[in-house]
Amino acid sequence: MTRPKAAPSRLDPLSYESLRQQILRRDGWRCQSCGTMSKLEVHHREFRSHSGADSEENLITLCAACHAKVHRR
Repeated sequence: MTRPKAAPSRLDPLSYESLRQQILRRDGWRCQSCGTMSKLEVHHREFRSHSGADSEENLITLCAACHAKVHRR
């Protein structure tokens, strides 16, 4: 019998904002898909709905357009 993945706990808003800023700095304030520096967002590589964590390893900087493309797939 397999056990379902436990949902990761969410960071509190202040901690998440700090992590988000860290990711933007790490990625050079550029979309890691197209390279633009405008309308940046932080994306969970493994979606939170699929037990993706709020962690540096699971987050990447994308612009709004590239972020939308990822979610349309």
